[in-house]
Amino acid sequence: MKKKYFTYIVFAVIALIFVGTFVYLYRKSRPKEIEYESHYTASKTLERSTVITGKIVPRHEVNIKPQISGIISHIYKEAGEQVQEGELIAKVKVIPEMSSLSAAQSRLRLAEINLKQAQINFDRLQDLFGKNLVSAEEYEQSAQALAQTKEERASAQENLELVRDGVSKSNVSSSSTLIRSTISGLILDIPIKVGNSVILSNAFNDGTTIATVANMNDLIFDGKIDETEVGRIREGMPTKITIGALQNLSFDAVLEYISPKATEVNGANQFQVKAAVRVAPDVKIRSGYSANAEIVLERAENVLTVPESAIHFEGDSSFVYVSLADSSTYEKRKVETGISDGINIEIKSGLESGDKVRGNQIYNEKKSND
Repeated sequence: MKKKYFTYIVFAVIALIFVGTFVYLYRKSRPKEIEYESHYTASKTLERSTVITGKIVPRHEVNIKPQISGIISHIYKEAGEQVQEGELIAKVKVIPEMSSLSAAQSRLRLAEINLKQAQINFDRLQDLFGKNLVSAEEYEQSAQALAQTKEERASAQENLELVRDGVSKSNVSSSSTLIRSTISGLILDIPIKVGNSVILSNAFNDGTTIATVANMNDLIFDGKIDETEVGRIREGMPTKITIGALQNLSFDAVLEYISPKATEVNGANQFQVKAAVRVAPDVKIRSGYSANAEIVLERAENVLTVPESAIHFEGDSSFVYVSLADSSTYEKRKVETGISDGINIEIKSGLESGDKVRGNQIYNEKKSND
């Protein structure tokens, strides 16, 4: 009797498993019901813009270079300090060339010899002139010769000081060994140290940079735009600048320069653009900050819009599917579109305010009432 009940139980379990498997496979094989997102037309303000990557730099950035070669003996400023035009930044100690030094010393010795002889001649003629033994003309010529030799001696002495020290007693304030700022602004960098050798700028080399000074109150955005978009922008367009290092801050700017010539960057032609940035006095911006410039190419205010995903394109025509009164069927309707901001698109004709249009498909499994 027990075996008979056990057999019934086994058959019941097998039947239950069979029925459960059949129901599961039946549900999995049933077709999925397709649903659609629904959107209503709405009035919005649309903007189509382009974003340019670049950096913030000062408009005027000057490299201060020496007017004489030598070795840095003193540095009076540091990077980050403000400096006024004409203010002292560093001092150069001159290391003279031996040939130039020898020539200057020889010139001074010769000038001293000439001066000594001119003094002797003048003293003799002066004594004779006092006794009326020589003419006034001879006396005046002697005095003139003495004055000339004195001037030659002073010039030789100054030349020796310049060759040996880089500065003379007569031009200490304007000495070329004193490196002064040529503009007022912020010192961005001082790449040299005391003891470094420096050379002056000439036709054969750029010279050694003593310091870089810039006016940080006059900043510009410097970036590049692709050739596919450069034709849509023009000088004078308003621009919004965002800086990655300064979150939640944006700055107004005005596009003021578009390069007439492209440069190739990674195989693509790009054009340099510059925009004048307006910065509040209490905001500190560092030179070289990475930044993005957003330029509004088109703007349409209070226009009828739908999500761009609801638009279907066939050739040169645009269509939407408009929900009918029963909300379960849709009518294909041709529309004329305008600008798009990448999310919403302007509808110029074909729809009215409050129309319900079909969006993207939503896939759900059909629920069973069993």
